[in-house]
Amino acid sequence: MTPRTILLASPRSFCAGVERAIEVVEQLLAHRPGPIYVRKQIVHNTHVVADLERRGAVFVDELDGVPDGATVVFSAHGVSPAVRNEADRRGLDVVDATCPLVTKVHAEARRYAARGDTVVLIGHAGHEEVEGTMGEALEQTVLVETVEDVAALQVDDSSKVSYLTQTTLAVDETTAVLDALRNKFRGLRGPESADICYATTNRQEALAAIADEADLVLVVGSTNSSNSKRLVELAQKRGTAAYLIDDAADIRGEWLDGVQVVGLTAGASAPPRLVDEVVELLGQLGPVEVIERELTQETIHFTLPSAVRRP
Repeated sequence: MTPRTILLASPRSFCAGVERAIEVVEQLLAHRPGPIYVRKQIVHNTHVVADLERRGAVFVDELDGVPDGATVVFSAHGVSPAVRNEADRRGLDVVDATCPLVTKVHAEARRYAARGDTVVLIGHAGHEEVEGTMGEALEQTVLVETVEDVAALQVDDSSKVSYLTQTTLAVDETTAVLDALRNKFRGLRGPESADICYATTNRQEALAAIADEADLVLVVGSTNSSNSKRLVELAQKRGTAAYLIDDAADIRGEWLDGVQVVGLTAGASAPPRLVDEVVELLGQLGPVEVIERELTQETIHFTLPSAVRRP
């Protein structure tokens, strides 16, 4: 029997911002009396959240679920100034696990709004990162998702327009929207370095490098993970069947019918062990040859917040 080939995209799984956010909660659980509250999911992965819940973390949708004076962690996706103000007013002990790359976008939003610009945010409505960023300058920020949104966009002064992007977008789609903005607003200004984070870009490029060889692509990640969903879309646009799975248990046998080459990757919030479990399951179904295609090495590391930094 000819072995089935598994092409492992690399980089994959956790990024530096996700590792930092998870470690923040782990350190608090280990060294502070509980309970430790977390506003929203610390990162968008059901396994990560369930593991931290088993260890004592309490996840809440909003701050009204946190008792006055308690410790609360802000998730990697960031929060709006209104949320910070509420936490201050109620005397909550806040530990901020916002990814530094998201913090960068927030700072840009404040700077652009302060100089009087209309701030155009390219992103997905309802995503926590988008809600937090828009909250920095709600009256001056407009959200666009598509080229059609740009065509319909009206601003008070077309000479004073800046743009930002959600950090977890598909690079190609964002480029199309940004090109439309530049064509419409000739004086458009934006960040000196791209807002789409290095990890999102790296995972998309790594998958693109194997997708054309694969008969099927499996992306490990949860359904509310923006960067994971973008990976599925990337493979599908290249003509390869692709599915988003939370873990190996989600794999359906019919997906593998006639499949000789499986491309495998994981979104930036998915634990590496889940990828290992997929490889193990595929190996149980028949002989496999695992080939890792490493496009680049990630060496970025973010320092923990001072509140949880150990001496």
